[in-house]
Amino acid sequence: MHKAGFVNIVGKPNAGKSTLLNQLMGEKLAIVTQKAQTTRHRIFGIYNEEDLQIVFSDTPGVLDPKYGLQEKMMDFVKDSLQDADVFLFIVDVTDKSEQSEFLIDKLNKIPVPVLLLLNKIDQTNQQDLEKIATDWHERIPKAEILPISALNNFNLDVILPKLKEMLPENPAYYDKDMYTDKPERFFVNEAIREKILLNYDKEIPYSVEVVTEIFKEKEGVIIIDSIIYVERDTQKGIIIGHKGEAIKKVGTEARIDLEKFFNKKLHLNLFVKVKKDWRKNDRDLKNFGYR
Repeated sequence: MHKAGFVNIVGKPNAGKSTLLNQLMGEKLAIVTQKAQTTRHRIFGIYNEEDLQIVFSDTPGVLDPKYGLQEKMMDFVKDSLQDADVFLFIVDVTDKSEQSEFLIDKLNKIPVPVLLLLNKIDQTNQQDLEKIATDWHERIPKAEILPISALNNFNLDVILPKLKEMLPENPAYYDKDMYTDKPERFFVNEAIREKILLNYDKEIPYSVEVVTEIFKEKEGVIIIDSIIYVERDTQKGIIIGHKGEAIKKVGTEARIDLEKFFNKKLHLNLFVKVKKDWRKNDRDLKNFGYR
């Protein structure tokens, strides 16, 4: 008997969705930072056992979109609500702001099992945790609730066996040697964008898109040329920094991560270009992969 299905990870920004995906996969597929809206795309992580295939789907955090890019990000979330066999709904127990009634309503209406993960429990106490669990049981009665710490890998070993019970009998959807649906260039773009999120403040990281134009292997070394797009000339100057020191730091940090990811030496060349107001331009968004 072989089981297979789609397990979609949903929740608010910064709830820990990408950290959870990486831990369950045992591979860093999704970039992780403390900044909200780190995840922009829907990423598949394909977990395989002899009699099991779980297609995990990491999605952007649920938000109220303010401009074109955020609208496209929410389209990825809405897509994820159409095709799941099981939902992993991850909740940050330290988040005191309002939860997404849109998402709660959807999860209650869709006839699909929900495993509700109360994340970051190391940052709360038992009494508060019990109250939070009771509150969520009232909000989504059908959900099975599990306290976890994705960052500290606490209670994550329980998740895969539970999912195996919940998933239907199916043949594998993907070849068993696949672990993601994304090409190499996607991970290059994301590694660079992660370092920009970590090294720059305010609006700069959100104004950036990365496109890898050259990815080729020559004599055992991967040669990569990537363009960092920003919206204004002033942002270009900030990205480059004094005497190019800022962009050099980004390039060095991204190269170290990518050499670990591909397990090969590589040369990474970064360029910065201005594409005015690309986040609000439908044509630019489509060209950047936001359909």
